[in-house]
Amino acid sequence: MLEIEADAVRALISRIDKSFLKALQLILACHGRVVVSGIGKSGHIARKIASTMASTGTPAFFVHAAEAGHGDLGMVRPEDVFICISHSGESAELVAIVPLVKRQGAKLIAITGQAGSTLAREADIHLDAGVAQEACPLNLAPTASTTATLALGDALAVALLDARGFSEADFARSHPGGALGRRLLTHVSDVMRMGDAVPSVPLEASLSAAVLEISRKRMGMTAVVDVSGRIAGIFTDGDLRRTVEKVADLKAARVADVMSTAPRLIGPQALAVEAVELMERHKINQLLVAGDDGLLVGALDMHDLFRAKVV
Repeated sequence: MLEIEADAVRALISRIDKSFLKALQLILACHGRVVVSGIGKSGHIARKIASTMASTGTPAFFVHAAEAGHGDLGMVRPEDVFICISHSGESAELVAIVPLVKRQGAKLIAITGQAGSTLAREADIHLDAGVAQEACPLNLAPTASTTATLALGDALAVALLDARGFSEADFARSHPGGALGRRLLTHVSDVMRMGDAVPSVPLEASLSAAVLEISRKRMGMTAVVDVSGRIAGIFTDGDLRRTVEKVADLKAARVADVMSTAPRLIGPQALAVEAVELMERHKINQLLVAGDDGLLVGALDMHDLFRAKVV
């Protein structure tokens, strides 16, 4: 069965020809939307193709062929491209609405398995999705034919994506609820800790006060700020271990004497993925978030990014 369906898809390669290119150019030049229609199993395939196009930069929607003949055809405008899908090319519901689609002024693309069918003849462009046989032992149930049609529709959608220069960021805007949307569109300001949740001590603070702040805020570090709130440095768990090895009188030590004076910083409007990249590149687990004026506005660690599902 799988070999039959695989052969059906492979056979499409030779059909990526002038007709396919014309269909691509027609849709690219479309100032309206792509309306995809079908009935039965072809209707399911049509719905999926419309969904794929819509999520990859080509405005598209599905209209059920039967409903189109009962009012939904009013959604089709002269500037649209109408794609009708039928393996036989003779589906009565689609054949009935073809004259109405053309009367509207919309262009018609037919995807069928029969080049001599009514839909193929009446369409402005015909794409051949014919198969040698179905994968069904009875050669009846739509199996290889629906697979081939879906593959042809996907090829058209991906070619349109490429021609439009559709990017990962564009894709994320259509999928804000998915992992890619979270990864690409989440900003540092969306996940950073703010206000009292940010560990911070003044420059004149003692080492003991800094250690207490680290323990209280549970981020493994504390920012060190001057009197105006600008970031002067950072003191981390690692700095504490190094300090214990080097400083004889810990009680008398000031955090300003043992802090790191050039901490890695990031802005609140940076993408959260940039924070991940910065942490991984410098092998650190925390970042201070600074405004344009150098003021401390937040902090985040790798756990915050995990919770936001950015990592």
